[in-house]
Amino acid sequence: MESFLIAVASMAVVLGIMILVHEFGHYAAAKWFGVRVDVFSIGFGKRLTGFRRGGTDYRISALPLGGYVKMAGESPLESRSGAPDEFMSHPRWQRFVIAVAGPAMNIILAVVLLTGVFMVHYEHPVYLDQPAVVGWVMENSPAAKAGIEQGDRIVRIDGQQSPTWEDVLLKVAVTSKGPLDVAIQRGNQVLEKQIQPALDGSDQYDTVGWLPDEPITVTYLETDMPAAKAGLKVGDEVLSVNGTAMRSLLSVIHFLRQNGDKPVDVALLRNGQKLDIKVTPVQTEDNGQKNYRLGFQSRPVQIDKLPFARALSRSIQENKRYSLLIVDLVRKLVEHKASIKQMEGPIGIARASGDAARQPGWTPLLGLMAMISLNLGIFNLLPIPILDGGIILLLLIEGVLRRDISIRIKERIYQTAFVFLILFAAVVIYNDLMKALPGLAQRLP
Repeated sequence: MESFLIAVASMAVVLGIMILVHEFGHYAAAKWFGVRVDVFSIGFGKRLTGFRRGGTDYRISALPLGGYVKMAGESPLESRSGAPDEFMSHPRWQRFVIAVAGPAMNIILAVVLLTGVFMVHYEHPVYLDQPAVVGWVMENSPAAKAGIEQGDRIVRIDGQQSPTWEDVLLKVAVTSKGPLDVAIQRGNQVLEKQIQPALDGSDQYDTVGWLPDEPITVTYLETDMPAAKAGLKVGDEVLSVNGTAMRSLLSVIHFLRQNGDKPVDVALLRNGQKLDIKVTPVQTEDNGQKNYRLGFQSRPVQIDKLPFARALSRSIQENKRYSLLIVDLVRKLVEHKASIKQMEGPIGIARASGDAARQPGWTPLLGLMAMISLNLGIFNLLPIPILDGGIILLLLIEGVLRRDISIRIKERIYQTAFVFLILFAAVVIYNDLMKALPGLAQRLP
């Protein structure tokens, strides 16, 4: 119950801030150009309290999930008097600026938040920004079937040259209905491969079955297990087991599964010196599955604290990369090369917000807020009527035609778009429920 409340509260705070920043962008631009703002609301629904100033009703409403701005005469579905302070009475370029100001504020907020994260405490796996060298290939996985081997370096994936592991993971995340074109370097050869990602369980996320080549650095020891008793220490790096080089923690797990309870020789690197210890695995049972274990964990992370200029530059680069990824995902959705099941709705956002809020410090939640803010900004720029991008598109069309599109046509466009968005939201929420409650699909008639 506590986790549920944290998730809900975190989602309300995250989405609330994102939407309020977005609406403030519209509000500030409208005020700058002299457009009358009738309502600036924190929350939706019934008005609880507030005050009026300068013709604007600043209010707090019953549902504290964001907010909205209502400008005079902005909707083609409402009657207009032609007053000079109405939205439609202003030049198209001013209406364009007002429309783009909301998404722009979300993108600016994403840059600001991520800059702060990079300056204060950016914690990430050490392999994430390293060249994409494969440390392990899971049996019977799409990567194994395509002939990918341990030690291969991914030199191109889906058109992107020299990717890092973060690039690879993101490319896989937005591909589901079509194969990935991959080029791998093996020795002096460059081999072309096609890999079809497979769905991973109920989460509807794609997996290829390869793991990064990363140092197996001991980050935690179980005191009553063989590794600690044999003298393994936190900070040791496991180089090999029985002379076989280990390039991923899963490769150690796989080796022990094949080896059973026979003693193994583990080669270590400690403070620059190589050491050899002998350890005898013990059999344990977790969730009904028997495994042979040594009793250590390896989750090496890197913590960055950058000066302002470098943090800002990196933030801009990261936001640019994620923006292009979002656009690529939309393109693949249109081309039926990606699935709408990959998109997160309110339940997914609540789960991610709750997980981030439970982590130590503020930076995990700020990083998540940056990504959600960027997504909200880019999504609102899509050329769909009702969204800001749709308003911008209509303004551009009217600019080319040098006349306004008739109210009747706009009404039909907005009504159709409204139905589309309702159906889209329903599908996303349904998929959210299927991922949160994986057994629900089987119980539905």
